[in-house]
Amino acid sequence: MNETPVVKDRSSQTTESAFRRALEDWRQYVIYAGFVAIFIFFSLSLSEKGFLDPNNLLNIVRQTAMIAIMAVGMTFVLSAGEIDLSIGAVVGLTSVTTALALEKFGLIGGILGGLLTGVVVGLVNGLLATRVGIPSFLVTLAMMGIARGTAMWISNTAAIPILDRTYYYTFGSGNVGPVPVLLIWALIAAVIGHIALRKTTFGRKTLATGGSETAARFTGIKTRNIKLQVLLISSITAAVAGMLYAGRLRSGRFQLGEGDELSVIAAAVLGGTSLFGGFGSVIGSVMGALMIGLINNGLILMGLEFSQQLIARGVIIILAVTVARSRR
Repeated sequence: MNETPVVKDRSSQTTESAFRRALEDWRQYVIYAGFVAIFIFFSLSLSEKGFLDPNNLLNIVRQTAMIAIMAVGMTFVLSAGEIDLSIGAVVGLTSVTTALALEKFGLIGGILGGLLTGVVVGLVNGLLATRVGIPSFLVTLAMMGIARGTAMWISNTAAIPILDRTYYYTFGSGNVGPVPVLLIWALIAAVIGHIALRKTTFGRKTLATGGSETAARFTGIKTRNIKLQVLLISSITAAVAGMLYAGRLRSGRFQLGEGDELSVIAAAVLGGTSLFGGFGSVIGSVMGALMIGLINNGLILMGLEFSQQLIARGVIIILAVTVARSRR
């Protein structure tokens, strides 16, 4: 006699649970819907200004590729419950060290010099945050100034030209048929990042660390090592972005990457990565970067001034933080 109500209750609970999961998961897909909506809006309103011109669309890709690559690294950092504010300055420093190394040691030396810059900065950030115990926010904020100042010092605030054709073709200026090399770099970073976060033990440990560091430690995860590694990954992706900036502009400049940290964080959070750790989406972060690039391009074609573009970027960041808080 009492079995039927129990079955109904379980069925009701299952339905409610599925509904709650659906409500929680919608934010994973809102970035794609938003991207399509913005693309359609600009396509209709700016059709006469060349928005849909293939060259313009490829320019959007070129302009956002470096942000997308850094957003992959930032996804790991945020998923682990940390933050990296130094990436923009690392971009400028890497572009300078790469240009100097190319000048003195050739192609291989230039590539190694750029990558080594990211490794050193990442290790310093990671060790100070995990071994000394300084919050990553403060460590990377300080590193932002150190990296920027170092880049200015060693370059004498002047642009350092890059004359190696192989370098600037491979790192930014080249095309494989109609496809920009920058797009290939972004796709490689996205695929590697997605697999690492979703399909590997390291990715699961990263998400567990950001979800609950205490619980992760009790399960045997060495959370300090995980946090050091994600900060290292973030700096390496920033270094790669700096090398690509240098290749695209054929020079190393300390100004490169200035302010990119805001766009990168906004891209990651817009793509579904939580500012509070425990959840991340590499593909979503890349889509977030493309959305920001799409908006910037559309605003330029609309004739908005740079100051108005900054306002729009700020609104995007506020929306990103709002979405992140509602995920908590």
